[in-house]
Amino acid sequence: MLDPWRLKLLGDLAALGTVRAVAQAAHLSPSTVSQQLAVLEREAGARLFERAGRRLRLTEAGLVLARHARTILDQMETAKAELAGLDTTGRLTIGAFTSALNTFVLVAVQRLRADAQGLRVDLHELDPTEGVPALRRGACDVAVTADLFDGTAPVDDDIVHTPLTTDRVVLVTAADPASHPGDISNLSDYSDALWSAERPGSWTHDLITRAGRRAGFEPDLTALFASYGPLLAHVEAGLSVTLLPELAVDPRYDVTAHPLREPLERRITAAVRASAAGRPAIVRVVAALRAAAPAPAGR
Repeated sequence: MLDPWRLKLLGDLAALGTVRAVAQAAHLSPSTVSQQLAVLEREAGARLFERAGRRLRLTEAGLVLARHARTILDQMETAKAELAGLDTTGRLTIGAFTSALNTFVLVAVQRLRADAQGLRVDLHELDPTEGVPALRRGACDVAVTADLFDGTAPVDDDIVHTPLTTDRVVLVTAADPASHPGDISNLSDYSDALWSAERPGSWTHDLITRAGRRAGFEPDLTALFASYGPLLAHVEAGLSVTLLPELAVDPRYDVTAHPLREPLERRITAAVRASAAGRPAIVRVVAALRAAAPAPAGR
């Protein structure tokens, strides 16, 4: 008999890479995690781990079981909900990026709280690049995420994406026309400008770097921020320009958003694990997100 809690530890090890990281995520000591994984190995009757220096690495059998672990856990949750007659009640977590949270995700959660009072929805703020990994390791049940440039999410049989809306990327400058060096819609005219972005590894940092290179220059990043507020304040002060999805342009800042000559859009989706897509509570949450999302860009 495979213990579900130990299966979750195995899935976390596959996602996070080290026993120490699993221990931190589970609020356990590394020795406790190691002991429980050893018990799981005996339960499975197969060699799941091997040592690589001081690290514990999954064997082929360990990788196979880790792939099934999340599915097994999701199916158990679904069965438990059906047996208890919970239907659209229970508790789940949405992971969503900042501009989605500030615009339509909070609206969806408000409506759910009013209309589905037996359902508790928790929120985690995640960069778009963090949503699907968090979903895989079970840190959230629904991830509101976005793909770059081509308008298509990666093909992955384990993840189901429900389109919510599209959001065009805009060039953001100070409102003062004197801060514009040339054709506002042409990125190449901003090759000598100072740029601001979120920190490396974030969606906006990747966006600005790629878009600049496509226009033939390497953006000169003068400021890096952890959130949109200070970034927009920097642009408002005339100290930099930036690229942002239109949802992220907060009207409280005196900036101007300019459409690009070569349109660039991101597709925003609600991602769920395929093994959990049929859970009534998740279906209810995804429907609420679709209803609250703004109309696609240009409509």
